[in-house]
Amino acid sequence: MTDPTTEAQTRIDSVVKANDVLLFMKGTPLFPQCGFSSRAIAILEHIGVAYETVDVLQDQGIRQGIKAYSDWPTIPQLYVKGEFVGGSDIMMEMYESGELAELMQDKGVSV
Repeated sequence: MTDPTTEAQTRIDSVVKANDVLLFMKGTPLFPQCGFSSRAIAILEHIGVAYETVDVLQDQGIRQGIKAYSDWPTIPQLYVKGEFVGGSDIMMEMYESGELAELMQDKGVSV
């Protein structure tokens, strides 16, 4: 029998590596289920990058596993080219300073 934690970590790792810009969030881009996820989507939309999302509310293993994967206690979580960037507060700070758009350009994912 496989360990559910290991299985969730494997699934998280593969989806992080498969997407240039990935947001683990509560809900979906059209129906965010928390204010932080809503703000994270608004930031990504405003920057204009293509991104994928994972709704952590649909899978308890992913919801808990992502916190261990990044060693970050909260959701949403943004990954760019497999690298953990941060949650919505960090995204907002980086967005306001221009760092987030710069990071997207540096990583080759800007529109």
